[in-house]
Amino acid sequence: MSNISKAFRDIKSKNEKAFIGFVTGGDPNLQASENIILAMARAGADLIEIGIPFSDPIAEGPVIQAANLRALAAGTTVEKIFGLVRGLRQKIDIPLVFLTYLNPVHHYGYEAFFARCEAVGLDGIIIPDLPFEERDELRETAARHGVDLISLIAPTSGRRVAEIAGQASGFLYVVSSMGVTGMRNDIPAGLPETLKLVRAATDLPVAVGFGLHSPEQARQVARIADGVIVGSAIVKLAERYGEQAAEHVFAYVKGMKEAMLEK
Repeated sequence: MSNISKAFRDIKSKNEKAFIGFVTGGDPNLQASENIILAMARAGADLIEIGIPFSDPIAEGPVIQAANLRALAAGTTVEKIFGLVRGLRQKIDIPLVFLTYLNPVHHYGYEAFFARCEAVGLDGIIIPDLPFEERDELRETAARHGVDLISLIAPTSGRRVAEIAGQASGFLYVVSSMGVTGMRNDIPAGLPETLKLVRAATDLPVAVGFGLHSPEQARQVARIADGVIVGSAIVKLAERYGEQAAEHVFAYVKGMKEAMLEK
């Protein structure tokens, strides 16, 4: 059983739901990223996604696009992100997951990339632009090194939900709405139906992301999903407060986690 699977099992045993936070690695710098991640862990985050900065993050909205550019301007590289994870592993043991695009992984080389993931203690990876038809080789390499390849299910997945879910590991990331990442005010009316289709196809935990940012949204989604994923709202705090963002992120994540515990 993977570290991610164990984490979701433990959360379920406590009758709770997972809070999953996202941060762009290296924004505004690597030390600030580490401080933000540690703050999220202290505040109750159950899993943390670390974005590897990339020059063309096609699934991201303006907030995370800007964070990618700030991180790259600060000199952040894939190797430095691996170093960030290695350092974090000496301080926290909650699951850590990369969110990256296929280009950096392909450029690094599949075998070398996932061997490095295993060496530093990374648990999973999300690749938004990985074509489903091309995932077999990458999935096999990731699995050999103990890394869960986490699948995305979008509102348009339709009849492919069962196929996607059948090859997933770790958890399933359900995209709540179409478009790019960014804060939204409403939870799509079709989300419960999408979750019903996913649950009929797999026993894997299901977490929902894209646009969630308020305690009320977290509370609503926690009632129907196994986890809530928040990205842009946290990245916005990093943008606003820079190297002092950690204490603000702590307060935000703590409030979101508390809201998810309310019935």
